[in-house]
Amino acid sequence: MKSNKIKVGVLFGGRSAEHEVSLVSARSVMKALDKKKYEVIPIGITKQGQWLVGERVVGLLESGTKIPPQLAQTLPADPTIKSLINLKSPRQISTKVDVIFSVLHGTFGEDGTVQGLLELANIPYVGAGVLGSAIGMDKIVQKMAFMANNLPTPAFTYFTASSWAQNGPKLALECQKRLKLPVFIKPANLGSSVGISKAHNIKELKQAIKLALKYDRRIIVEKSIEKAMEIECAVLGNDNPKASVAGQIIASNEFYDYNAKYVDGKSKALIPAPLPKAIMNKVRELAVQAFKVLDLAGMARVDFLVQKNPWRIYLNEVNTIPGFTSISMYPKLWENSGLPYAKLLDKLIALALERFNVKTKLLTSYRPKKSWYR
Repeated sequence: MKSNKIKVGVLFGGRSAEHEVSLVSARSVMKALDKKKYEVIPIGITKQGQWLVGERVVGLLESGTKIPPQLAQTLPADPTIKSLINLKSPRQISTKVDVIFSVLHGTFGEDGTVQGLLELANIPYVGAGVLGSAIGMDKIVQKMAFMANNLPTPAFTYFTASSWAQNGPKLALECQKRLKLPVFIKPANLGSSVGISKAHNIKELKQAIKLALKYDRRIIVEKSIEKAMEIECAVLGNDNPKASVAGQIIASNEFYDYNAKYVDGKSKALIPAPLPKAIMNKVRELAVQAFKVLDLAGMARVDFLVQKNPWRIYLNEVNTIPGFTSISMYPKLWENSGLPYAKLLDKLIALALERFNVKTKLLTSYRPKKSWYR
């Protein structure tokens, strides 16, 4: 008997420094999806980029065990197939999916690359499209978009690996003069605070730049907003998005680095954040504005830096595929806004299908009055 369940492919792992975080997010999402509504299909991507399908995939990626060849599959860009194909038996369509729920964090997953493949394959997916994903991942272009739309963001500069190799000492002095130390140094395209450092002097600045350049050929140097509250707000929706209550992160380290986020377990979250009502409302308003400016869809977590006395709000960055672990802020913010985890997943899948249905009604061909090209 044919099942009426929606086949949800949960996509995780990937060629990214955030590979391990993605695995934890995937376990949380797959556990919380309502099995009465959905048939959950685990789809993992190794650090080498190999696609795998099967119940054992998360464990195999976590352990680093040799991958059984029969699990290897690929998603063709052919929109008439809409299925993953077994590489050992190419003629056999092995895994059909109705919608993809990607928790691929970072490069080759959150940056528009996988979204482009899913567009070509004509498969609905949760989250932002190609453009929004690419801009949302690139901290430099993202901040340019904020500035162009008069959204407040910390002062910054940026350069490439080749520029640093040619003019490193000069660029370091320019960063010090223009931005004033301390500053934050970040790879342009990465998340989970991987490769990010705070520099208090020129020596630390140079070391931090060398570290960031190990992860990206372009880096951003950003003025540190001192004594600021780290505030996060979750946005949900397509063309008419809504913002959750905002929460505050109290990091266990000087800033909210990878260890403070995932490892030591000492960071704290205050939900709702201890903000005056007017400031809370402004944060939520700016979160929605940023979501619309970047043409996002489905979900995003918008991060802010907020100073007191006087109150100043700075947009830090947008995360288009926020963490979905048991301690992640995005689901916790919505839970505290009245939308529990499982219902949040339902809503995200519904938004993905809604956007897909709108796009399928658009014309993809044009018939001129005269066949001039013949």
